[in-house]
This record gives sequence, C-alpha cells and structure tokens, in this order.
Amino acid sequence: MSKLLRAIGLMSGTSLDGVDVALLETDGEDVVLRGQARTYPYDDGMRRLLINAIADAARLESRDERSLSLAEAERALTERHAVAVSQYLQDTKIDRASVDVIGFHGQTVLHKPEAGLTVQLGLGELLANFTRCPVVYDLRAADVDAGGQGAPLVPVYHRALTAKLPQRPVAVVNIGGVANVTWIGRDGGLVAFDTGPGNALLDDWMARKTGAHLDAGGATAAQGKVDEESIRLFLSHGYFAGAPPKSLDRNTFLMDRIDRLSVEDGAATLAAFTARAIAKAREHMPVEPELWIVSGGGRKNRAIMRMLAEQVHNAVVPAETVEFDGDALEAEAWAYLAVRSIRGLPITFPGTTGVAVPMSGGLRADPTAHVVH
Repeated sequence: MSKLLRAIGLMSGTSLDGVDVALLETDGEDVVLRGQARTYPYDDGMRRLLINAIADAARLESRDERSLSLAEAERALTERHAVAVSQYLQDTKIDRASVDVIGFHGQTVLHKPEAGLTVQLGLGELLANFTRCPVVYDLRAADVDAGGQGAPLVPVYHRALTAKLPQRPVAVVNIGGVANVTWIGRDGGLVAFDTGPGNALLDDWMARKTGAHLDAGGATAAQGKVDEESIRLFLSHGYFAGAPPKSLDRNTFLMDRIDRLSVEDGAATLAAFTARAIAKAREHMPVEPELWIVSGGGRKNRAIMRMLAEQVHNAVVPAETVEFDGDALEAEAWAYLAVRSIRGLPITFPGTTGVAVPMSGGLRADPTAHVVH
C-alpha cells in the first residue's frame, strides 16, 4: 500500500456561500480516512465580489485574461481561503506541519468547455505562501485542453467512498449551485455529468424576490404550485437531449419565463426543475440506480428531496444516511484529488468528462522561502 498523505481540501461552489474545509488521510486510491470538516461562510461583501466576478468573466476570451475587478476578486478569494485554513487548523487543533498538501478548488467563474475555456479564480502560489503548505490547484484545465469537459471531477472520489456499500449500481448526486450525478456500476464503471440546475436558480429567485439567500428547508417551494408549462419549456432545452459527458455553466438557464409567477409558485417550479432534471438523468444511465445518495445544500431542501423521490423508483437518501458528510463531500474530494494529482493518478476519465483516455491534472505550488504578509 502507498503511504497515506494528509490532505486538506478547499471547496467554494457555485452557491457562493462560503469555504468548505475538510481533511483526509488517503493513498489517493482505496484508502480514505475522513477527518473533521468545517464551513466558513462568506460575508455579503465577499459574495457580492464573486457575483460581480462571474458577471465580468462572461466577457473573457482566454483563461489567463484578468480585468482589474477579476484580479481583485481572485486575490480576495485566495486570502479568504488562507484565513479559512488558518481558522480550521486552530479550530481542530491540527498541526500545520502534519498536512502534506492542500487541494484548492478556487471559484469557477466561467465554464465553456465547448470553447476550450474554463476559469477558476484562485492563486495557488499565493495560497501556498500564506499557508506554508504545498497546494494543488487548477485541476480542470488539463482535461479541457485535452478535449474533455473539465467537469465533473468528483466521481473518482465517489467511487472510493461508496466501495463498501452493498448497493450497486448507486448514484451519488451533488446539489450545489449546479447539480451533478455520478453513476457507479457493479464493476466500478463511472458515468458522470451535470444534470441541470441545483440551488443556483432557486437561490437567485429568492434573493431577487425576497432578499433571502436561499429557500431555507424548501419552505417557500412547499407552499407553491408547480407551473407545468414552465417545466416543459425548461426541460426542452437542448442540453437535456445531449448525451454525456456534458457540463453546465451556472447561468445556462434563464428565469424570464417564470417572472410572472408568485414567489411561492416560482420557488416550487424551480425546485421541481432541479428534481426532474436529476430524474431525467436516468436516460443516460446503463442501469437504474439501486440507491440515490444526495449531498450538497440541496439535500436540506425538503421540497427538492420529496420531488426527486416521487420521480425515481428506488430510495433517495441524504448523504448522512450512509454516514457521509453531505456538506464536506466536495471538499473531501478536492483533498483526494490533490493526492491523486501528486501521484500522477488519473482524475478524469472518458465516462466522466469525455476525455479520450484517463488522465491526471492540476498544478502544484510550493511555498517559497519568503512568507507573504
């Protein structure tokens, strides 16, 4: 067995809610020992900075291009992650010197793989200097350069995490800003892709209509009525007919068609869109999953979970039911991927991103002799 490495994973998703930090000890293959996890929320100022960065990024024509506002957001994001690492080590009483590597997701602000373009804000070298720890970052770019989608990257971790479950095939769904699914076959085969919207549209709807950041617990959606015509139009988007591998940008779908709805009916319709798009993903699975495991913030939305359970044939359970951490799973994955990257192991596969052959990826940054203040 390869030596176990101690890795911290950092995740900032399309929901723009904060930095998830998680610890793993792993060989990057079969051994996964999960440690403590924490979430450090963004304040309103950081969230606004990232929302503006996503808007600015829509005009980018190359991965390395940065406007002044994007450069400001990138540095602020990196500094916020460094603070999160420092706070995590303090909160958990983990010795910084015991950490072998940090897996740094950064913040996706543009994802257009069809144009060979994916942009994750995050300065790996700066984070390495702030934390005094090696950092693996920019894990999507090599896959996109090789003709892959650059997403999703988490499936290989899902396979390791579910290896001892009796159910096969199993589906692991992450409902973040965008929702994605990993189908894991009896032989360990992987099929993975973005299913459609996760929480992003519903969060945006609630922010615009009520000022709230989300529909807490799905309470607003539970009071509304689904507008079936809007669902039909949403699901007629060409994305759903396309075969995987495929991936989405956060802003692929527009909400113009539901502006006429009440707050409650709009929330119900968007929750139903998320659930039905996930259920529709079965069209691209070789065999129906025996179990659906749901992670990410969407598992806390009871309306989405109920609607998904109504659409599929087998059990739909939150990650905690099988003793996973539904808030930390993506951050754990980034720790796992960092170790795989260091060891040159594949992180993307034909069945997950469409790349021609399994391949590794990521850049490594080591701290320099001078500490950055």
